[in-house]
Amino acid sequence: MSRNDYVYSFMEIDKSSLPSVGGKGANLGELCRVPGIAVPAGFCVTTNAYRDFINSSNEFVGLLEALSMIDFEGIEELRTAGERMRAHLINLDIPKSIEQEIISAWQETGSQYAYAVRSSATAEDLPGASFAGQQDTFLNIDGEKNILDSVRKCWASLFTDRAIIYRQKNSFRHEQVLLAVVVQRMVFSEVSGIMFTADPVTGNRNTVAIDAGFGLGEALVSGIVSADLYQVKSGKLIKKQIARKETAVYARPEGGTNRVELPAGKQTAPALSDEQAIKLARVGKSIEAHFGSPQDIEWCLADNEIYIVQSRPITTLYPVPVTADDKLHFFMSLGHVQMMTEAMKPLGISVLRTLAPIGKSAPEAESDLLQEAGCRLYLDITRLLEYPQLSKRLPGLLVNVDELIGRAVQTFTEREDFQATVRPGQKLDPALIRKALPTVLAMLKTILYRDNYQVIDELNRFIAETVAENRRKLQAVSGVNAIAQIQEISTTLIPTFVLRVAQYMGPAIVSYKLIEHLSQRWLGDAVQLGSISKSPPGNVTTKMALVLGDVADEVRNFPGVIKYLNQAVDEKFWVDLKAVPGGEDVLPVFLKFFELYGMRGTGEIDITRPRWREVPTQLIPAILNHVYCVKPGQHRREFLAGKREAELAADKLLRRLGQKSLGFFKVKCMRRLVEVHRSLIGIREHPKYFIVQHLDMFKQIIMQEAGKLVAAGILEYPEEVFWLTLPEIKETIATQRIDRSLLTRRQEKYRHDNKLTPPRAMTSEGEIITAKPVADVPPGALPGSPVSAGIAEGRARVVLKLEEARMERGDILVAPFTDPAWTPLFTLASGLVTEVGGLMTHGAVVAREYGMPAVVGVENATLLIQDGQKIRVDGTRGFVEILE
Repeated sequence: MSRNDYVYSFMEIDKSSLPSVGGKGANLGELCRVPGIAVPAGFCVTTNAYRDFINSSNEFVGLLEALSMIDFEGIEELRTAGERMRAHLINLDIPKSIEQEIISAWQETGSQYAYAVRSSATAEDLPGASFAGQQDTFLNIDGEKNILDSVRKCWASLFTDRAIIYRQKNSFRHEQVLLAVVVQRMVFSEVSGIMFTADPVTGNRNTVAIDAGFGLGEALVSGIVSADLYQVKSGKLIKKQIARKETAVYARPEGGTNRVELPAGKQTAPALSDEQAIKLARVGKSIEAHFGSPQDIEWCLADNEIYIVQSRPITTLYPVPVTADDKLHFFMSLGHVQMMTEAMKPLGISVLRTLAPIGKSAPEAESDLLQEAGCRLYLDITRLLEYPQLSKRLPGLLVNVDELIGRAVQTFTEREDFQATVRPGQKLDPALIRKALPTVLAMLKTILYRDNYQVIDELNRFIAETVAENRRKLQAVSGVNAIAQIQEISTTLIPTFVLRVAQYMGPAIVSYKLIEHLSQRWLGDAVQLGSISKSPPGNVTTKMALVLGDVADEVRNFPGVIKYLNQAVDEKFWVDLKAVPGGEDVLPVFLKFFELYGMRGTGEIDITRPRWREVPTQLIPAILNHVYCVKPGQHRREFLAGKREAELAADKLLRRLGQKSLGFFKVKCMRRLVEVHRSLIGIREHPKYFIVQHLDMFKQIIMQEAGKLVAAGILEYPEEVFWLTLPEIKETIATQRIDRSLLTRRQEKYRHDNKLTPPRAMTSEGEIITAKPVADVPPGALPGSPVSAGIAEGRARVVLKLEEARMERGDILVAPFTDPAWTPLFTLASGLVTEVGGLMTHGAVVAREYGMPAVVGVENATLLIQDGQKIRVDGTRGFVEILE
């Protein structure tokens, strides 16, 4: 049918035709190639026709330039400009050559039929765009003049208010998006609707969700009527929810459509039979198989025949981790556990998968138990859950890390589909138990009688010696051997340190829980618990915050340095600092801090994220906040005051116990638990401190090798190495070649995935498992996990990025998460609210050390709480109230 590339029939179109026929048109062409699928006949008016149509205007370019100059926040200006543009196009004559091809195609398809005329933008129905629905559709159109008018109206609808604003807001140039028009034979359906081949709510890829109503599908798509809901899984109808369908849209004999009120008896009648719903789901899955991804499908039913009028990818589903079998797997987010939920580049993911000590085919390999999905890492814990004793206890343990993850695991293990996979007699391998027994016995000794006061000093020495030894190993090699050495060292880090620290970390947590439990049992309350964790010795992160406070105290003496810090840039930070009055004086304390902690930063488990030594300006807000809001030496005095308060709380607790029956025994037990907890809880941050020092070393070596690749012309800039895995870096060094298209694809994927919200827990079917916190909250309050007791009221300071933090003393810090880099803000905050976390995660531990009420795991806290609002944080019961 094609003549001047103005018109193509559906049979001439496939996915490669997208630039000419837009997303909707390309998908219709592909649908026509799916065996057994009925697609109403039609044709596409191409983007070439649109381009030649607008080029026939002398005014269009000027109108477009005027439109592009308006900021997207200038709503009224945009509306006026859009009106002018639409009016101009609707009144512009279609060139005769285009008219002739449209009419010829219409006659060949059947001039006796009525048609649906729909817009099809080149950026529509794509995985990363949301242009669908922004342009207009015209139904039940017949006659030559009406077809042509509808095509012109579709072209003009590229400049509807909603389309203009969307493009402006998302930085799409208006000339970048072209418009094709789909002209498709009308189906006068008795029933129609929308079908998702994956559940759009839970994400389950095996569940087909169908919305159905009487009449034409326009009523459902536009949201003017409620729909019946059918869910089909594995060929079985698992849910049927019949809505009251008061109205429907039907075609009028003279053209166009009418909204009609349905008879009372039909309003609650099912739109589909069970058999029809199952058949529809089968059709949907065959379409999904053809496109290779879950689909959002528009369908209609006429004379018991299913017609498909549109299919597009579902863009809102979170990607599913890869599995090697068809079993049901359970994945938990490593990012939520590690307080870093942002997207990671391939190198960051590769290093963490190499660090994992289990699930590997070889020591230097990447773990199969850690899988990438949406540029985040998910841990497959299915094998653990297959053991009945572990599946019972694991949720309780995970609550300490993130309550909502723990409760999601609990929800999953109670489900019938999971229970069917559990073997009742499944027991742990005796060899594994024997291997773990020495650690368990060491933990018991630590709790019962071991002298623990030297533990932190011993761990610090071990860390320093191990880091120095591994640095020597790395400095002795280069090229492929350097990357191989990184792989070799990586695989030893966690086993080496975990075995050493587990015998202390376990007792630190268990003793805290026992203090709480026994206080409740023997005294009826645990009011001293909140103070007992304050200012313990040896926490490397708390020490870091104190040293940074010392830096701020030195800076406050030099106005020239303060002025400089307000305008400093990373590239010349040290040179320019020396040049300002007082710069030479503060330089030693700055250098001391960066020598000790320059390897740290936000999101520090990701090797590709900048370290403080690379971007020193990241620390400026924390330093200046301290200068402006904290008195000289106050941070040190408050730490000592916290220590005294903890000692007084412990003394009071012991005195109260001494007055009870068997008081001597109870006092002895509790004194030992308090000693164990306070002497060991400081090592909570040591494992990450140990790992992060190595990640910084690895990064320095990798960047050295990247610099060589840049010099050889293989990479364009050193940071391009972040788009490669460790094995790929070795190959690139060895071959001196790189696949640049691979880098481009990964960069595009990262940009797309970075916008996604990662779920805490999901299955291999793509189902997102959610659970609500158990907190009993007042009406309107936001529930979370109580991790540091007390109540705080104050101004909410919503901080999304540490480097943008602007806090005053007494503010309540509201953040997506906190990691060690955020600790300096804790000296100013009176309370803490985070979206992720649990009892033993960073924010919770440090909040208790500072005696700050804290609630973590508050979903969407940074969206629901506005910066500057007055809020109340109840860290005892676990909720946040918005007071104004």
